[in-house]
Amino acid sequence: MATTYYVKHLVANKLDLKWGISVNSVGSQDIGADMPYPPDYPSTDKTSEYVFSTEQGRILNEYQILYITKGKGLFTSDSTGRKIIPINEGNMFLLFPREWHNYMPDKKTGWKEYWIGFKGENIDSRISNGFFSKSRPVFNVGLHDEIVNLYQRALQVATDQVSGFQVVLSSITNYLLSLAFFYDRNNTFSTSDIEKQINRAKTLISDQYKTIKPQQLADDLCMSYSNFRKIFKMYTGFAPAQYINEIKLTKIKELLSYSQEPIKDIVFASGFNNYEYFFCTFKKKEGITPQQYRLITQYHKTGQK
Repeated sequence: MATTYYVKHLVANKLDLKWGISVNSVGSQDIGADMPYPPDYPSTDKTSEYVFSTEQGRILNEYQILYITKGKGLFTSDSTGRKIIPINEGNMFLLFPREWHNYMPDKKTGWKEYWIGFKGENIDSRISNGFFSKSRPVFNVGLHDEIVNLYQRALQVATDQVSGFQVVLSSITNYLLSLAFFYDRNNTFSTSDIEKQINRAKTLISDQYKTIKPQQLADDLCMSYSNFRKIFKMYTGFAPAQYINEIKLTKIKELLSYSQEPIKDIVFASGFNNYEYFFCTFKKKEGITPQQYRLITQYHKTGQK
């Protein structure tokens, strides 16, 4: 018999909604080999939107992030073109509201699943900003006690429902989403030589930030510049030229904090050839001028104006 724990139809007040994410359901199921899926729910649950037939699929009015900790199965959705995607232990997958989807464990293995259902402006923003995509809903995160503990904690919080419980559930959901993004991204790079190449590029930049050029980095790594730029930005979040400038700015800020050297000398010695460009970049990033930054940081260090 399947082991199922869940709490659904959780309520959220106006203050809860302002936190950015509200949780509607949370639970876990352990489906053994050759067991029916979904399990035979109590008659009171037969009309719930959460119940579905694997022959017909389902549409929800919320997001759900599921985690498979043992076994394997299949997943499909409208946004994947109804292509069948294998799901293995260590995978998480994201369901989107108002989108048809279907999933099920393999009859030979069954699976154990954890899920949490939610909605809110925070997740909508992350979708629109490209952190998550309907066309890539499956994440290869691996097996982590940290993730299991978060789901179990969410289930306990949802069961107790003490004052402010939605804020805690929101924070847990945010953390689960961040771990899905983090582990999947790093597992993608660690399975190839890309991670080594990017780390070598970062080392070269750290050693030669004053003079090194993006094209030189690509040449040193025996890569075309377009491919290098694409991979580097995917890994670091910065184009190579932007990353080099970030390192330069960091070094300049260090010098401004303790050195009495003229600011222009520091800037030119750090590899910037155009002081006006540096000045605009610095002020836009820090919100103050280089001189103001120097005065503030040196005052805090010495306690003197």
